[in-house]
Amino acid sequence: MSEEVNIRPFAYAMSIIDGKWKMHILFWLWKKQVLRYSELKRSLDGVTHKMLSSQLKELERDKLIIRKEYPQVPPKVEYSLSKRGLTLMPVLQLLCKWGTAHMND
Repeated sequence: MSEEVNIRPFAYAMSIIDGKWKMHILFWLWKKQVLRYSELKRSLDGVTHKMLSSQLKELERDKLIIRKEYPQVPPKVEYSLSKRGLTLMPVLQLLCKWGTAHMND
């Protein structure tokens, strides 16, 4: 008799980071700490304004990033990792290690 597999923790984690650009956004915020919208867009070659905006909103909703808006003209908005987002960085670090080890296979 096989043990039942609990998919819920994995499914929850994947639902939070699912999306073409979310892990890329998290990676750049991890490496640069604070980025403005235009800096993020430049770092993510090929992302559309609509896609970047929606992915940032979802990451903020899921409490992985912090959006800080400065009351000035023109508006200035900065993004950074939240404490919760920082807890994902060991996973990103392992993915980077794996990629380094296997990208020339």
